Amino acid sequence: MSDRVYNVLFLCTGNSARSILAESILNKEGGGRFRAFSAGSQPKGEVNPHALKELEALGYSAAGFSSKSWDVFAEPGAPQMDFIFTVCDSAHGEACPVWIGHPMTAHWGVEDPAAVDGSEVEIQRAFATAARFLKNRIMAFLSLPHSSIDKLALEQQLRQIGQMEGSTQPQEMAS
Repeated sequence: MSDRVYNVLFLCTGNSARSILAESILNKEGGGRFRAFSAGSQPKGEVNPHALKELEALGYSAAGFSSKSWDVFAEPGAPQMDFIFTVCDSAHGEACPVWIGHPMTAHWGVEDPAAVDGSEVEIQRAFATAARFLKNRIMAFLSLPHSSIDKLALEQQLRQIGQMEGSTQPQEMAS
């Protein structure tokens, strides 16, 4: 196994919920092999408190997160990303900055729990569901043989992970 640490950026429009959940989950589950970051195209400026509450409930770190622009990661001196995953359909459709090093990308769309307008229980359920779907994708990602698989095959597998249960995209037709 390589000692290399892979940098992963999770993108969402507001960078207040899904991308924050994914960042925290990967940082713990990645066991030091991955360093996760998150950002947004139009950051809200604050992290959704329900996201932090869900992270704490699941035993993940809820400290030190901020809602920030993806431009931070396109500036000189920013960490070079190996993987970039969009976790919301809006960010997936936007023109992204040019990323140094041509990282592998995939869309892992999950419904926005911050968009749920209902009772506290309904909102909490939406955040729990989003966290579960993101963790499932992250665990599938972590099981891939990153150091020994060719780039094209890995990119296909990354896209397939994005189609897992809870995807906001229609299932691709089998050929």
